Order: sequence, then structure tokens, then C-alpha cells
Amino acid sequence: MRAMKRSLDRRHFLIGTATGTAGLAVPAQGAPLSHYGLDAAQFGVRPGAPEDQTPKLQRALDQAARTQVPLVLAPGVYRAGDLHLASGAQLLGVRGATQLVFTHGPSLLSAEHADTVTVSGLVLDGGGQRLPEGRALLHLDDVRAVRVTDCELRRAGGNAITLEACDGAVTGMAIADAADAALYANNSRGLVVSGNVIRGSGNNGILIWQSDKRPDGSIVSDNRIEETRARSGGDGQNGNAINVFRAGNVIVRGNVVRRAAFSAIRGNSASNIQIVANNCAALDEVAIYSEFGFEGAAIADNVVDGAETGISVTNFNEGGRLASVHGNVVRNLAPRRPGTRAEACTGVGVEADTAVTGNTIDTATGAGIRAGYGQYLRNVAITGNVIRDVGAGVEISVAGGAGAAAVTENVIAGAKRGAIVGMEWEKQVTGDLAEDAARYPQLTIANNRTR
Repeated sequence: MRAMKRSLDRRHFLIGTATGTAGLAVPAQGAPLSHYGLDAAQFGVRPGAPEDQTPKLQRALDQAARTQVPLVLAPGVYRAGDLHLASGAQLLGVRGATQLVFTHGPSLLSAEHADTVTVSGLVLDGGGQRLPEGRALLHLDDVRAVRVTDCELRRAGGNAITLEACDGAVTGMAIADAADAALYANNSRGLVVSGNVIRGSGNNGILIWQSDKRPDGSIVSDNRIEETRARSGGDGQNGNAINVFRAGNVIVRGNVVRRAAFSAIRGNSASNIQIVANNCAALDEVAIYSEFGFEGAAIADNVVDGAETGISVTNFNEGGRLASVHGNVVRNLAPRRPGTRAEACTGVGVEADTAVTGNTIDTATGAGIRAGYGQYLRNVAITGNVIRDVGAGVEISVAGGAGAAAVTENVIAGAKRGAIVGMEWEKQVTGDLAEDAARYPQLTIANNRTR
């Protein structure tokens, strides 16, 4: 009787896990276990065994992939390394209770040139063992229809997850203390990265990259990313919670970012990027960046509280142009690193072919809004913004070669150096242009309320 009860209990566990309802007992009704998945115990895999179980786990994974059924691991700790996932592999555990501890190899789990790979409900513990350059604890290369969900990745000695030329989804993950990046995706084909919690990454949180400038179409949404460091140093390539590089048509939406060594969201040469409704605080450089050779950026409805600069749309000299900055709340901008000038800490900075509308900017040691740098200014409209308690309300480049800008219908209060002032590079060269609008014919300054 006791043996029969144990068999039924294990069967209930397997049914629940394979159907995505771990912990819910479902009557087996005499159905064979193979109807729901392969029990790894059938291959001699034992939770809590002190020895490395890689050979047994690999045989079980291969058999499960061949028969197109999930391989299910019961709760417990399994020591293994260099496990390979073939096409159709589905490796399932009980969320928070089934743990794989990394022992050897370039990665704990990997797949290449495969389709329909699923990893779910596992704890992957890298133990801080340094991985070879370019490898990750979970490393997927040219895999279609990836599903990585409800897993916890700890102490990866490189990237926690790498996806090279993959599509699919990474959702519901908890990733802590990766030595390099929590997730690095290169040459993606429309990846969804959503609902993950990432803490303590050594260099970056989520990286969405392409090898060359081209469409990507990934969606990075509803993630919480905290304590992103820049362990390897640099001037912006590290220390970012979310970094989009050369990848076009990416949506970054609804993320909560706290404490990063550089930026919350950094788009570098990323055309047609949408950065929408993110909540960002305690950033040590520019909170939201669209920089270098991009064309097209929509930055809207974000909240920034605490950074050196709030939003920067820059590098017209490198082809960076065409943006809308709308409806953002940006506040508490001041030096956070040694050597940063107070005058450089700006709410919103833009350069070319950009509309800045309906933003609220409160408390900045530099300008509320800065338009252009030297000759790099063209076709900027600054309209309907509320700016208060700043060094200057709006700074506009009037250097030789600078182009046209319009500053209209803004409300500016508490601007210490003037509501609207002209700049030549970093030097203020005019008084308040709100009182001398005709001095520069390339500028339209009208209907602003200043006090």
C-alpha cells in the first residue's frame, strides 16, 4: 500500500508539472507516465546525489527530445554541466525546488541549431565559476521558438543567458549576481523579454544587440532591474540596465529600473526605437539615451527621478536625428560622479529634427531643456513644457552654423540664469532671449510664460 501511494504521489507531481500546474494533484486515471513526460528517475537520475549526474541527465534529455515529450525533474539538487538540448527538448522542474548546480563545461545548459526548446521551473546555480569568454550559464545559439520561463539563475560566472540568432520568449525569470550581463541577445529575430526580475549584474542587465544595423523587433517589457554595476569599466558600454545596440524597431516598455552605474535605457545606433512608460531612478549618468547613428526615436511617458541627465537624444554629428520626446516627468538632476559639472546636468537634451512637447522637468542644476551643441542643431520644436527650479530654463545653441529652433508656449519658473538663453558650446553668451527674441532670426521664441 505504501509503495502504491508513493507511485501515485509521483505520478500526480509529473502530471501537474508537465501541464504547467506544478503542485496541483491531477488524477492519473491509469494513464501511463509517458503520456505526460519522462520521469528522469527512470534513467537513474537522483535528487541530492553527491556525484555529477551529467551522463544520466544527457541520456534522459536525448530520449525525451527524440520522443517529443518533456523531461521532468523532481524537487532536489542535481550536479551537472555541459548538458545539450536537442530540437524539441523540454526540461521541466518545480519552480524554486528543482536545482541544477554547475560542475563543468563552457555552460550548464546549451542548444544550437535547434527548434522548439523549452526550459522551465528550474534553479540554475553557476556557483560563481568563471565561464569561458562569450559563454553563458544558459547558452542558446540559432534556436527557433525558444521558451525559457519561471527559472531562477544565480551566480553565473559570465552572462546568465545568451541568445545568438534566436526567437521566442524569456519570461518570469529571476536572475541574480551574473558576473557580466543577465541576458545578452545578439541578432535576435523578434525576441520577447518580459516580466523578469534582475539584480546585481556585474556589467549590464539586458542587452539587445545586432552585429550590423538592421531590424530586430524585440520587445523588452515589464522587467524590474536593480543594482547594475560596471565592473569592467568604460564610458558607457557597461553599467546599463537595458542596452539596445544597432537593433532597429525595438520596443522598451513598462520597465522599472533602480540604481545603475550608467543608464537605465541606452539606445545606441538603434533606429525606430520606442522607449515608453518606464520608471527609472538613481542612475549615475544619463537615464535614457538615444545616441549615435540612429534615425527615429519615440521617448514618451517615462518617469526619471535622480540622474545626472534625464533624457539625451544626441550625436547629430554621427547621423543621430528624428525623435519625439513627449510627456515625460524628469526630476532631481545633479552631479552623481566626481568631475561632473553641475551645469551639464540637464533634464532633456536634443539636437536634430526633434519635437520636445508636454514634458515636466523639476529641479536640475543645469538646463531644463538643452537644444543643440555648437553647430549641431537643426529643426527642433520645444512646446508646452513645464520647467521649474533649474539652472536655465531652455538653452539653445547660437554658435556659428547652428540651425533653426522654436521655443513656444512653455511655462518656466525658477530659472536662475535665465528662462531662455543662447549658448556657444558650453558657454552662455546671451541674457534672457525671452526678452530679446529678434536677436537670432533662426529662432522662434513666443508665448512663453516665465517668472
